[in-house]
Amino acid sequence: MSSTLRSREEADRRKRGVIVTHPNRDKPIAKTTRVIVIVLLLVSVALMLINTIGGWKVLEGALPVQLALIVVYLVMAFQTTRWSRGVLPFAAALGVLLAIFALVAAPGWFNRDKAGFEAPGLNAGLIGVITLLIIPVQMLLIAFAMRGFNQGWNVELERPDPAAGAGGYPDASPGAGDYPDAPPFPA
Repeated sequence: MSSTLRSREEADRRKRGVIVTHPNRDKPIAKTTRVIVIVLLLVSVALMLINTIGGWKVLEGALPVQLALIVVYLVMAFQTTRWSRGVLPFAAALGVLLAIFALVAAPGWFNRDKAGFEAPGLNAGLIGVITLLIIPVQMLLIAFAMRGFNQGWNVELERPDPAAGAGGYPDASPGAGDYPDAPPFPA
């Protein structure tokens, strides 16, 4: 949803005397999960950047894929800072894909220490270790992204605006706009 459309919807709700809240975003567990997902996405980007820069000379076909993954992970981190729940399954799916790529690629870096291979910018063994580090980071990313997806960051609760008048609506009778409390959503 574009920001123009979102701000227009909020303005319409204010005219109607409604305040929209996101009760699940206020929970400490949801805030912690969001921060962990953002940190794991940024750590993944850092590891991929080290791997890409260190092996720039010898990465042939994988270079565009790695650069695209870095950009996508940065966009997902940005969207997660905005409480976008929709990127979390995508982050988990890309985490599986990246973990598989790292699992397949790591032995190749360790084999490059032998004679006859072109030397990368960093030591090939070090790049192999960094590639292996990507795997547990992706496993954690998958777990926390799915945890965040189950926390209901997208749940909206409409409450009457006390400044709008009786019952929250300008022309409503007292008590007409009262809403019952929302059912609890699992954390």
